[in-house]
Amino acid sequence: MKKKIFIFSAALLISSLSIAQKKELRDAEKALKKGSIAEAKSALQSIESSISSADDRFKAQYYYLDGKLNYEEAKKGGDADAAYQEAVESFKSLIEIEKESGSEKYTGEASQLIQTISADLVNSAVEDNQNEDYAAAAKKLYMAYQLDTDNQDYLYFAASSAVNGEDFDTALEYYLKLKELGYTGEATKYYATNKETGEREELPKDQRDLMVKAGTHNKPEEEKTESRFPEIVKNIALIYSQQGDNEKAIEAVQEARKVDPEDVNLLMTEANLYIKLDQKDKFREVMEQAIQKDPNNPMLYYNLGVITGEQGDKEKAKEYYEKSIELDPKYEASYMNMASLILGDEVAIVDEMNSLGTSKADNERYDELKKKREDLYRDAVPYLEKILELNPESLDATKTLMNIYGSIGDDDKYKEMKDKLDSMQ
Repeated sequence: MKKKIFIFSAALLISSLSIAQKKELRDAEKALKKGSIAEAKSALQSIESSISSADDRFKAQYYYLDGKLNYEEAKKGGDADAAYQEAVESFKSLIEIEKESGSEKYTGEASQLIQTISADLVNSAVEDNQNEDYAAAAKKLYMAYQLDTDNQDYLYFAASSAVNGEDFDTALEYYLKLKELGYTGEATKYYATNKETGEREELPKDQRDLMVKAGTHNKPEEEKTESRFPEIVKNIALIYSQQGDNEKAIEAVQEARKVDPEDVNLLMTEANLYIKLDQKDKFREVMEQAIQKDPNNPMLYYNLGVITGEQGDKEKAKEYYEKSIELDPKYEASYMNMASLILGDEVAIVDEMNSLGTSKADNERYDELKKKREDLYRDAVPYLEKILELNPESLDATKTLMNIYGSIGDDDKYKEMKDKLDSMQ
């Protein structure tokens, strides 16, 4: 008999709870309709602790209303990110409950609201990026990705925002996830030429086809965008490098080169990593590979000139600088390094001159060395003058030329450079 009374009492308790839940849910729905967020929140909070034991239909309604409540709070500002997150979690709980129960009463609207939240987050992230609030942009874009994991572009742009905000740990996490997913970001773009304006326009495929069929456009074309995968792996390498993990960085960039062996930028990235590791022979090897792929790039020859000069092969370094200048007669850095390389021999000449005595043989050797030194100056002058032609405000070139003209006795040019230097300082 006692057992029957207990069951009867439990049934009464459950019934009372259901009535209370139904009333509070109804009150919350009414409050939301009239825009009273505080009132709706109070009604939902009053049944929060008991909702786990409620019927599925009440659970679904609760999470539906909670999602809408948080969505409205997010739109009003405050801690919008947290409110959006809460809204999405509630909507997802609702969809899961209705999926299991076979009902779809709220699922359609909840799914649409999730898409709306995703769009709101992306639009807000664009604004954050424009305002250089990269941390907020990265967070919102990642939330948008969590809402729609099929849209991996959101994760890619979240990583880019994190990089711009110098949050390299977060950026690395996102890039590694993209790499794991095999994300490429490749897409097909559709174009047609507007007959009236003659301009080539990018259009959605269906619209493009319709306009071509209607006769307003012609010359339909399609283009595939480049893969973002090499860039992603390159950025992984750069972040590892920035974090001081150069070994992982080299592994990452070598992997990227397997994906895109023709990308000279990847070779340059690997070469720069070898510089950081002070592996100059490997740097030179990779730079020579880069030249084979891009033989008309003056920067590659310039970089090879720098390393070759540091390794003591001055003649080969001069060849690289000359080739850089041949490819780009306005490549100022190559002119400066050529002049520096030539003038670098002056130190040994001056040291020997200072070591000489006063004998006849020493005096003759001194004169030979003096002439050799002046010849160095004259060899360097054309490169320094070219720098001033390209960049009249070059302080280093002006000062060096003034000293050279003074040493070789060209008084007029010495005065010209001195006056120029005085006006610059």
